[in-house]
Amino acid sequence: MDLTLLYRGPLASCDYDCPYCPFAKRRDSREQLRADRAALERFAGWAAGRTGDRLRILFTPWGEGLVRSWYRRTMVELSRLPHVERVAIQTNLSCRTEWLAEADLGSLALWCTYHPGQTPYDRFLGKCRDLAARGVRFSVGIVGLPEHREHARRLRAELPEEVYLWVNAAEGRTYADEEAEDWTALDPLFPYSRHPHASAGLPCRTGESVVSVDGDGTVRRCHFVPAELGNLYDGSYRAALRPRPCPIAVCDCHIGYVHLETLPLYDVFAGGVLERIPAPPARLPAPRPTGA
Repeated sequence: MDLTLLYRGPLASCDYDCPYCPFAKRRDSREQLRADRAALERFAGWAAGRTGDRLRILFTPWGEGLVRSWYRRTMVELSRLPHVERVAIQTNLSCRTEWLAEADLGSLALWCTYHPGQTPYDRFLGKCRDLAARGVRFSVGIVGLPEHREHARRLRAELPEEVYLWVNAAEGRTYADEEAEDWTALDPLFPYSRHPHASAGLPCRTGESVVSVDGDGTVRRCHFVPAELGNLYDGSYRAALRPRPCPIAVCDCHIGYVHLETLPLYDVFAGGVLERIPAPPARLPAPRPTGA
């Protein structure tokens, strides 16, 4: 089986206080952290045992995972497994980076987000330069708010040229053409994020070759569709995997709409879908996406 898994366990705590995030500065209790650790270790054990499959795994925690030792250890362990083609995680990069020396950098990747006001710019840029020096695959992104524009310009100017800088449209924000053009000058793929994508009834890879998994092993087609397909650990999800149209009206999150078959993003991000790293030709301006 060839399968992409988006894993989101119970972890909901974060060390940042971003005003646009409902999980800012949230703290998990010791019991909650123990439960998250146990759930992650169970998932990692399942993945390790699937030697006959080809797996790609993206961790999408509500909180910040890499400040927790069990996420760093799991990333290292999974990266070393020959049947795990890619293991990636969304992170604010507040963690230390020495642990990456133990990982197989041929399969590990990081999806990094810079949050101005939460960490000094020079500290974040220094972390990025450290990743580049270590040979880590990573992308860097920022939320497209007016107060973030100068930070984004500095990042684009000072990051290594080969590091993709992505811009997420701010939730609920309408972008005038002039403003959108400014962001597109920094991220040629911003047009895909600018508008939610009409998705109802359209073919999507989720539920067939891509699934979402929670800490209990409940499998859904994606994070945004609550209907259950079965459970990972008893194998009941396998019989439910098949092509199916999207049941929701619009999809406005990259980790969702990247899997729509009506968008060309599997070609745009060929080899880097999970870590949001485009193939080199995609560094040219992107055509306006359909269905926006």
